Amino acid sequence: MKTSRLSIEEREKIFYYLAQHRSYREIGTLLGRSHTTISREVKRNITEGEYSPSVAENRAIRRYKSSGRRRKIDMNDQLFEEVFQRFFQKWSPEQISGYLKGKYKGNLQMQISHESIYQYIYAKAKGELKKHLVKYFRQQGRKNKNRKLFHEKRGQIPDAISIHDRPKEVEDRQVPGHWEGDLIMGRNHKSALGVLVERTTRYLFLVPLKAKKAKDVREGFAHQFAEVPEELKMSLTYDRGKEMVQHKIFTEDTKIPVYFADPHAPWQRGSCENTNGLVRDFFPKGTDFSKVSYEEIKHVQDMLNERVRKTLQWKSPEFMFNQLIGAIKP
Repeated sequence: MKTSRLSIEEREKIFYYLAQHRSYREIGTLLGRSHTTISREVKRNITEGEYSPSVAENRAIRRYKSSGRRRKIDMNDQLFEEVFQRFFQKWSPEQISGYLKGKYKGNLQMQISHESIYQYIYAKAKGELKKHLVKYFRQQGRKNKNRKLFHEKRGQIPDAISIHDRPKEVEDRQVPGHWEGDLIMGRNHKSALGVLVERTTRYLFLVPLKAKKAKDVREGFAHQFAEVPEELKMSLTYDRGKEMVQHKIFTEDTKIPVYFADPHAPWQRGSCENTNGLVRDFFPKGTDFSKVSYEEIKHVQDMLNERVRKTLQWKSPEFMFNQLIGAIKP
């Protein structure tokens, strides 16, 4: 069982499962937590007779913030919440810092270096949280060791169109039909599962792949997009993975332009990054996707599309996506 702090996603899942009248023991099993952890979490965060994930998260943040020497992050509640919401979602300090620089351009009060985040958390962290931080230090060491080689291997996509050339309408999510794509890698990187997320509705397609080569990814994604109305095939944003090296052929086949995010910038594809985490709840690291059936993959897809989301005002991606399709049909 896990022993680290509950994340906001876990708290939202608790709320969802309680609405299904599941027991604490069932919820604990689904989340990989002790049933006593679920019971304690629910009982101390009841508001007006109902468990509230947002209240629970805010209380946890205040408890964590209550001790230690005050730094810049202590004196800015908004900065504190931005940093720790993502840290507890297992973002690295480097990712958090880059995200804030992009989101709050020109606002120095809302920017902080990843070194400062490391120092702040390391000074305050204890127990499991400290172990979590040490894991990030190890990752940094491995990355820095071959940074030049890493850059040489990534980003070499012929005729790649930068995300900075993508239409501005995509950024505010008001215009539907813009998608983000990625691969979730299987055991020993020998198998993979394709992920396509519509940015406005968060509607998800999980794409079973025969292999993770460029041709298989291109054909798998193109086949999936054949089910989507033309009006909802505006663009696809992808990372710099070599599996999308055939993007020009993909665009010729589907008429969907492909834009590529900057290296090491997961916040530029936030919908996909968040969705990958949800998918990992069902297919943890080490899964061999070649042994997972089509039916099981699509069952998980349906479950995630039917799950209500706070960001959608507690509506589901399926509901929102069907509304778009209904508006398109004459």
